[in-house]
Amino acid sequence: MSNVAKEASSSANDLLKNSSLYREFQAEREEILRHKWIESEKAGRDVGFEQALTDWIIKHRSTWRKNRQAAATN
Repeated sequence: MSNVAKEASSSANDLLKNSSLYREFQAEREEILRHKWIESEKAGRDVGFEQALTDWIIKHRSTWRKNRQAAATN
């Protein structure tokens, strides 16, 4: 890969990482992984990402988003 291509790729990665959409995605992913850990501890086994994701979306996502939006406006 040429230096120009590396610089363009690096620039694109920086833009992505600094975007609000990407930051929201990362924050949501961290919450899902935290939920996965909690639920796995309760179950005494790894519940898996898909189960934790589905459970978190159903039970917690809307409240989490509302709280995050409220915190951003304050």
